[in-house]
Order: sequence, then structure tokens, then C-alpha cells
Amino acid sequence: MKNLNKKTAIVTGASSGIGYAISKTLSTLGYELYGFGRNFKNTDWNTMDNAHPIVCDILDTDRLCAELKQITAQNQVHVLVNNAGVGYYGLHEELNPDKIKKLVRTNLEAPMILTQQLLRPLKKTAGYIINISSVTAGQSNPHGCAYGATKAGLASFSHSLFDEARKYGVKVVTISPDMTQTNLYRNADFREGDETESYLLPDDVGKAVEWILSQREGVIVTNITLKPQIHRIKRKH
Repeated sequence: MKNLNKKTAIVTGASSGIGYAISKTLSTLGYELYGFGRNFKNTDWNTMDNAHPIVCDILDTDRLCAELKQITAQNQVHVLVNNAGVGYYGLHEELNPDKIKKLVRTNLEAPMILTQQLLRPLKKTAGYIINISSVTAGQSNPHGCAYGATKAGLASFSHSLFDEARKYGVKVVTISPDMTQTNLYRNADFREGDETESYLLPDDVGKAVEWILSQREGVIVTNITLKPQIHRIKRKH
């Protein structure tokens, strides 16, 4: 039976960090929620109302598109959150082709494919596309050239897509968080500072999504940058 009476949201990278926080927010707001992730074993997704965890590698394009087709056949999609991301840091010469491909495919290719697959349904609902970029998109990123480039590409895609789709009622928003306490930096030689004022929490991004969705019809905030009060990182030993 089709679920046409309840708003539906899709979140990638939903099993941890920012994606998990956004998922909890959307569940609290009453959305029928579909979350894509690689492993939900260490989450309490089963305690969220109307939440459907989907174990799927978003780089498996055929599987991803099949899952999206099944969701859209049964639901009216109102929100897409492209959150899944990967980070590799260090001198560019020290990366390898596999890491570069994974950066580009995860941070840029997958969001573009998800958006392409869901754009027509989102036009019908005048829905939201929320892309989780990074402050690195607008700055120079030595020791993170490739990562910053993928996030800049995602931000550019968002800006152009909004102008392309706004006449259909589609809202496209870019959220650019600074240093956040997640496992994104597990491959880096640095981490967030010790002071709570030196990093964001995933819930801070979740609250930003809630604020975006609370704006009156006809008003769209296209860009949000979130920063901690203090800029401080620590080197890992």
C-alpha cells in the first residue's frame, strides 16, 4: 500500500555522526524516514518511529537506484539529505588513486546520482534537497586538496541546481559545517580540540536542518555555515 499521507525523508550516511543526528531530528518531526548506511549495529534506529534503515553502499549505483525506485513507488519524498562523506588528508602526493576515486565518488558522484533519481518526485512535492558540504569548500586546503575539491564541487552543484529547480518549488540548501566531533577524521593525523567550544556536535547540524524546514513557504535559506567559537585542532600522537 502506498504511503501518500505522510512526508518521507531520505538520508545518506545515516548510521553515525551527522547523518544519524539529522535522522533523529527528522524522525522527531514526524517524517517517514529511510536511512542509507553501511552498518546500523551500533545505533538505536529501532527505537525511532517510522524509521527504515537500509544497509547499502551508495557506491553500488545499481543497488542504490533500485532501493530509491522502491521507496518512491510507495512514498512521496519531501526531503533528501546528501550527507554521506569520506575524508582523506595529508599531502596530495601521498594519496593513492583508490582513495581519490573514493573521495570523488562518495562526496560528489553519489549526491549527484541521488539527486538526479529523486528530482522529479521532489518537484511534485516542492521538496528539499539538503547537501552537507564543508567549510573547506570555500577555502584553500593544503593537506586536504582532494577532499576540499569534492566539497567545493558539491557546493557548486547545489547553487546551480537551486537556480535550475527553484521555479518548480524545489528548495536546495548547502550546509557547511566546520570541525565536528565525528569519525570523519579517523584517517587524519589531527582531531578536534579538547574544549567544547572548539568543535561542533552532530546535533548542531540536526538543529540546522530543523530550522531550514521550519521556514514559511516561499522563503529558502540556500547556505548555512556552522563554526565553533574557537578554531583549534590537535595533532594525533
